[in-house]
Amino acid sequence: MENFIHRVIGASKLNVSTYEDVEADKSSFGQAITVVILSSLAASLSLSGLTETPKIALLANFMTAWLLWAWLTFFIGTRILPEPQTEANWGQLLRTTGFAASPGILRFLGILPGLTIPIYLLTEIWMLVAFVIAVRQALDYTTTGRAVGVCLLGWFIATTFNVILRGLIS
Repeated sequence: MENFIHRVIGASKLNVSTYEDVEADKSSFGQAITVVILSSLAASLSLSGLTETPKIALLANFMTAWLLWAWLTFFIGTRILPEPQTEANWGQLLRTTGFAASPGILRFLGILPGLTIPIYLLTEIWMLVAFVIAVRQALDYTTTGRAVGVCLLGWFIATTFNVILRGLIS
């Protein structure tokens, strides 16, 4: 448990060595999924007052969005925009991006009146920065710019897909 908490704090502090540690440790997959679940639960809890969508649906949406974004980022980063030294597997990217959701655990503070939107926006930006660092480390990129580009492209495609899917379901 101490190792898990140390990793969550390190990932939230945007500590590169934490992301390298998680990338290399195949046994940290369960911890990464736990971070995503906790972050998604915190978001579902804080946003439930702003929407009529059931909490379980919000939770499923956040987890699915993470998986889709991570997969797109992995595909784009390893197949379309790799650097010569890029060598990564799906597990490495899932572990690092899972821990990139660490700042999202703080979204539970959004249950406080008047703080829902500011807390949510702050943690979303923080998680985006963490996601870029996670991707840069997992894909062995030498530049942050490439990681930003890959993350934004994956995010745009995932968001577009999510919007289209919501429109079809409505």
